[in-house]
Parts: sequence; C-alpha cells; structure tokens
Amino acid sequence: MRVHFIAIGGAVMHNLAIALHLKGYTVTGSDDEIFEPSRSRLKLYGLLPEEKGWHPEKIIKEIDIVILGMHARADNPELLKASGMGIRIMSFPEFLYAQTKDKTRIVVAGSHGKTTTTAMIMHVMKASGVKFDYMVGSSITGYETMVSLTDDSEFAILEGDEYLTSPIDRRPKFHLYKPDIAVLNGIAWDHMNVFPTFENYVEQFRIFADLIEPGGSLVYFADDQEVRKIAEKTREDVRKIPYRVHAHFQNRTGFYAATINRTVPVRIFGEHNMQNMSAAREACLAAGITEDQFYEAINSFDGTSGRLQKLDENARGIFYYDFAHAPSKVKATVEAVSSRYPGRNIIACFELHTFSSLNSNFLPFYRNTLEKATRAYVYFNPHQFEIKKLEPLSKDDVKQAFGGDNVEVFDNSAGMLTAIRRANYDCPVYLFMSSGDFDGCDLRSLSKELPGKAV
Repeated sequence: MRVHFIAIGGAVMHNLAIALHLKGYTVTGSDDEIFEPSRSRLKLYGLLPEEKGWHPEKIIKEIDIVILGMHARADNPELLKASGMGIRIMSFPEFLYAQTKDKTRIVVAGSHGKTTTTAMIMHVMKASGVKFDYMVGSSITGYETMVSLTDDSEFAILEGDEYLTSPIDRRPKFHLYKPDIAVLNGIAWDHMNVFPTFENYVEQFRIFADLIEPGGSLVYFADDQEVRKIAEKTREDVRKIPYRVHAHFQNRTGFYAATINRTVPVRIFGEHNMQNMSAAREACLAAGITEDQFYEAINSFDGTSGRLQKLDENARGIFYYDFAHAPSKVKATVEAVSSRYPGRNIIACFELHTFSSLNSNFLPFYRNTLEKATRAYVYFNPHQFEIKKLEPLSKDDVKQAFGGDNVEVFDNSAGMLTAIRRANYDCPVYLFMSSGDFDGCDLRSLSKELPGKAV
C-alpha cells in the first residue's frame, strides 16, 4: 500500500508514518516546517522530505491513501489535488479506527492524565504477554514509536485526544475511535479556541461516552462531578466502572501504592498519578488482566517522557520537567512534587504557551496553581500574542491572575534564567512546566549549571 502524509512532521503523524514504513507500506510526505525530534526520526527511517513546503507533484495516481494532519490548511495544494483526483483522504484518527475496527479498543480520554494512563495500560499488557496495537502521545521507554499497527493483535490501546481531527473534519479526534473500553479521567476546561464555553467542552465527552460500542465499558473517575454526570446518563447497555484515587503512602524509602492485601513500591508519585493508576487498573481488569498481573507489572513503570520526567539529580538539587500547561495539570504537578519532597524548597518555572493560557478570559483559572512552590517564575513570549492573534497581556496582568507573593513574571527567558540562578537555596527541587521549550532552552544542560548548595 502507498500512503502520503500531508503535514508529516506532527508528533503522531511522523510516528504513524514510521509505523507504516516498518509495516512495509510505501510512505511519502510533506510539511512546511518540521521540528525536532520529528526531523531526526524521519531522517533515520529515510522519510524526511527533501525540501520544506507543499508539492502537488507528489500527489500521483499510485497513492492509495492520503493522511491529512491538523497542521495543514483546508486550501492546502496537495489536499486540493488529491481531492480532485479522487484519492481517498483520511485523518490519522480515521485511519487508526479503520486499522483497529476488528480489535478490542481501549481509549483513554479526559483533560489530564491521558498519556500516563495509556502508557500504564500498555506497560501492564506488555508485561502480561498480551499483543496490542497502540497510539500514545509521548515517547515511552522500550517502544520504537508512539504508534504501532499490526495484523495479529487482539487489542488496540489509544490515547483519546479531544482536539480537532483535521482541517476538513472538525470533530474531536476521540469521537472517531468508538471504544469497547473507555476511560474518562476527569474534565477541566481546555482548548477554548475550539470549545468556547465549558458547557460546549463537556458536551464532547458526553458524545464520546455515547459512542462506546454496544455492551462496552466506561471506566470513570467518580470524584469528578462532570464525569459522574456523564456516567449516570450513559446507555444502560454500557457497564459503568467507577474508580477513585488509589490508596498510597510514602516514607523515607519511597512511594507506595496500597491495597487491603498488598503494598507495592512504585516509581511514580503524586495523587494525580495514583488517580491514573486506578484508571489503568480498572481498564486492565476489564480487558481480562488479573490483579496479580497488574500489580506485579506496575511497580516497574517509570513514567513517560515529559510527565514528571527527572532530568537530573545531583548535589545541587533535583530537576524535573513536565508537559503541564492547563491549570489543573499545573496545580497537580506542583502539589505532587511538594508532597514528594516535604521540607525541600520547590522552584517552579512555568511557561504560558497555549492559546488558552495566553487568553485574558482564561488566565484567571491559573489562580493559586503555584502556591505550593517556594518560588514560582512565570514566563511568556510577547511574540506569541501576535502569532495567536490575541490581545497582549502585561506582566502585571499575569501576576494578578496567578496571585501569591511567591510568583514573579517575565516576558523574556534570559531574565527568568537570571532570577532562577539567583535563587540559591539548599539543594532545591527545580520543576519546569511547559508545552513549549522556554524559547529553546536546553533544560538538561541547565540542570548541570543551576545553583544549589549541597546538604
């Protein structure tokens, strides 16, 4: 089969391209901009386009399917040519469903915890000897790609993103997967550029639950009011499986998950991860995994790239990075680090980078999200307002929105880094949070040079 990718450089798109290449498909693609790590990984597999831009001449009659990424526009010249030639055009969620429609699909949805929960399910399934296809939103140790499609797997484990499918299909991605086992982790308003009201945002998750296959299961976080409402209104033929935060404790030796019958040391920490763990447990049990199999496997799970990822630990401090960007994610991440390291100074650095976070109507939702940090540094690049066509915010606007005497705001990354270097605490914990990169800051290198007195 011959497949062409329009916008091949996307996080999932380039991984799907690699997965199909490894499956034996003939793969080509185009993009007007390809960043790392997509660029290097496409080059490694011989899939990197020779030049940037859109090239209608690449659209030839031998192509069986064109896979269209969200980064492209509706008037993309390659898309228009493919449409005119009658070539089948699919989004990657549409393609994933077509490839997995005869398998048991486990789809993890929610405003937070999707990637970690999906990765936990994958980890347990793999340890239990179960074959599965998958799509997950971050790199995971032990997996060559973030996407895998095979001909002989019984299950497909998919991260269910609520963002739009493609420029010509304005449905949320997770509306296309039709799960047999659905996980709903929690709902906190996000993507306000697409879902302008909280009510409209919640409605997308209700539709997701309505699309569960007949006789399927809904694993849902019972302590989230909106999630609980959705579960209560879900069809009678769907099995409802509520869960709560997994019991846990910590001591000087580490972090532990606990049940009535067992105590399991785990490598992850934080209440939000214990919530993710409960979700993964129930999804695995619904798929036929035993409790013994789950707990035997989960103690070796060490997280995913960009989710409370430890960059370094040395005599000067401990250094974490997290992809957190929405208010609920930022708050949960800071609280997790604060609880894990009681008595330690926490230096939290957060970048406003998404459309929602830079919007004056959404910004107040960040109030007190950084209150558990000893010092908090909030950074935004003023150029982003122009790019996203938003009214500019001042540093005072941001400071007022976040609240707290511990918060300092910067509109240039150099100033923020100078302030961080001046915060000379005894062996602090540094926490960097962003869906961007702090204007190209090499966080691993930074962790080697930041101050911190050995204790």
